[in-house]
Amino acid sequence: MTANVNYFEIGTEDPEGSRAFYGGLFGWGFGEPSPVGYRMVETDAGGLWDTGAVGGGRWAVFYVQVDDVAASLAEAQRLGASVAIPLTNNGAIEFAHLVDPEGNRFGIWRPLGAAA
Repeated sequence: MTANVNYFEIGTEDPEGSRAFYGGLFGWGFGEPSPVGYRMVETDAGGLWDTGAVGGGRWAVFYVQVDDVAASLAEAQRLGASVAIPLTNNGAIEFAHLVDPEGNRFGIWRPLGAAA
């Protein structure tokens, strides 16, 4: 398992406010939004997700890259985690959001296709 923390994501119902806050605080640049309202942060360091189109929600999570998202998801659940966003394949990556037994949200992911 790679198990590297190498991506972050901010979920927000106010993407313009979040862009102003994080851009002002850290000087981050944001890409143009995708059709589902997702903007890359600093080219590929993280993402800003407009959650309004998916029922809302707010989070700031780190992502751990794993070799097998489904297996890691099952193991996390066995260890007491709950699923916030189920295993999702967007064509470029597979990912899921979990909530650990203490209530902390985090993500797991892996690239599809060529090894990254």
